[in-house]
Amino acid sequence: MTLQLHELDYYAIAAYFLVTIAIGAWATRAHSNADELFLAGRSLGPVAVGFSLFASNISSDTLIGLPGAAYSTGISAANYEWMASLVLVFSMFWVLPILMRARVTTMPELMERRFDSRMRKYLSAITLFLSIVLDTAGTLYAGALVLTTLAPGLSLSQTALVLALFTAAYTAAGGLRAVVYTDVMQAVVLLFGAGLLAWTIFGQFDHSWANVMARVPASHLSLIRPLDDPGVPWLGLITGLPIVGFYYWTMNQYIIQRVLGARDLPASSRGALFAAGLKLLPLFLMTLPGAMAIPLLPHLQHPDQVWPELVVRYAPLGLAGLIIAGLLAALMSTCSATLNSAATLLTVDFIEPRRPHLSQRQLTTLGRLLTVAIALIAGIWAPQIQHFQGLWSYLQQVFAYVASPLVAMFIFGLASPRLGAMAAWRGLASGHVASALLFIGARMGWVTIHFTVIGGVLFVITLLFTWLWMRHLGETDRPAAQSPAGRLIDRQGLASLPVDVRWGAGVVLIGIAALLWAFH
Repeated sequence: MTLQLHELDYYAIAAYFLVTIAIGAWATRAHSNADELFLAGRSLGPVAVGFSLFASNISSDTLIGLPGAAYSTGISAANYEWMASLVLVFSMFWVLPILMRARVTTMPELMERRFDSRMRKYLSAITLFLSIVLDTAGTLYAGALVLTTLAPGLSLSQTALVLALFTAAYTAAGGLRAVVYTDVMQAVVLLFGAGLLAWTIFGQFDHSWANVMARVPASHLSLIRPLDDPGVPWLGLITGLPIVGFYYWTMNQYIIQRVLGARDLPASSRGALFAAGLKLLPLFLMTLPGAMAIPLLPHLQHPDQVWPELVVRYAPLGLAGLIIAGLLAALMSTCSATLNSAATLLTVDFIEPRRPHLSQRQLTTLGRLLTVAIALIAGIWAPQIQHFQGLWSYLQQVFAYVASPLVAMFIFGLASPRLGAMAAWRGLASGHVASALLFIGARMGWVTIHFTVIGGVLFVITLLFTWLWMRHLGETDRPAAQSPAGRLIDRQGLASLPVDVRWGAGVVLIGIAALLWAFH
C-alpha cells in the first residue's frame, strides 16, 4: 500500500511542522523555572486545558485502534470515549476542588500528603513505567508503523527515533506551556482532518444512515453488548470501564498535569468540561467510519489497516496531507504529554527530595535533559514492540489489572479520613497481589472472565482488603482529626464550581444519554 501525495499534501505537512516549531520557540521565551517548565506557571485557561486534555488522549494508536476495533468487533470500543466524559464530570465535582486547593505538582505528591512517601514513590514508579513503555513507546510505534506503511521507503526504527527526538526538542524547550499550546493547534488539526475523512466515508453511503444500517451488521452498530461480547460486554461497561477511566483521567500524571497547570478552579473545571464534551466526538469521527469500512474494505488481513486504507482509497486530493498532519498531531501531542509528565515525576518525586539544594535553574536544566533521555529510551524501545506477539491486544488489560487497585485506594483515601497510611499501603499491596494472580490465571487460561469485569473485581477486592487492614490496625494507624492528612480531604470550605460548569455538566450527561439511546 503506497500513498501518492499531492503537492498540497506536502505543503500541509510542512506548514504543520513549521507552526509547531514556532509555538515551541515562543513558549521557550516565557519559561525560567521548574514551575513554568512542569506546570506552565499555573496560568492555563479553560480552552487550553480542554483542548490539551483531548489532544493528549487521542494518540496515533487511537486513530488506528478505534476504527480497527469497530471493524472487527463493532462500535462498542467507543464506550471508552463517552465513559471518559462521565468520569471527567464526576472528577470535576469530587476531585478537582481538593486537587486545586492542595496546589500539588504531581498526583503522587498528593498521595504522600494523604498517606506517606511510600505511596508517592509507588504511584510514581508505576506511572513512569506505563508512561514510557506503553504510552510513549506505543504511540511512537503506532505512528511510525502507519508512516512506514504509507511510505514504504522509511525505516521503522529511524522514523520512531526521529519522531521521538523532534517531540522531545519542543517539549524540553518550552515545557508544559509549549505542550499545551501545540496541543490546541493539534486538536484543531485532528478534529478537522478526522471530520473531513469521516464525512467522506459517510458519502460512500450517500450520506444516508439507512444505507449504513442496511450494509453494516447490526451487531457492529451497538454500544450495549451482551455478556459474551469479545469487545466490551455490558457488565464490564458498568464495572471495569469507569475504574480504568477514573485512573486515566484523574490519577494519570500526563493527563492531570494539564489540570494542575490551570490558573484556578474555575479554569480547570471549565477545561475539564470542555474536554468532556469533545470526548463525545470520537464515536462519530473515528469509530463509526471503522464500522462503515466493513462493506467498503471487506478483505483486510488485519483491522489495524482500516484507517490507512481509508486514507489511501477515499481521501480527496490534497486532503491526505492534512490527515497525515492530523496523525502527526495526535502522535506528538500524546508523546509531548507523556515526556513532560515523566520528566516531572522523575524530577519532583525522586530527584528533588534527595537533592533539595538544587536551584530552580538546575531543576529546569535537569528536567530538559530528562525529557530528551526519556524520548531516546521510548524511541529505541518502540520498534521492539513488533516482536511481542499480541502486546497491543493486552494494552487495555494491563491498565485494568494495574490501575484498579490504585483507584480503589485513591477513592477510599479521599472518602474516609479514618484510613491510615499503613492500612492503605497493605491494602494496595494485597490488591496488586490479587491482580498478579488473576493476570497469571488469565494468561494460563484458568480465568476466563473478561478483563473489563476483572477490573471491577479487583476494585472490590482491594477495597475489602483495605477495610480489613484498617479494622485490624485500629487506632494505631488512624490519622488524628486535625492532622494534615485529614485537613487535605476535609470538604468544609472547599470552593464551589461555577454555575455555568454545573449546567454544562448536565448538558454533557444528556449527550451521553442520547448516545446510549441512539446506539443501544
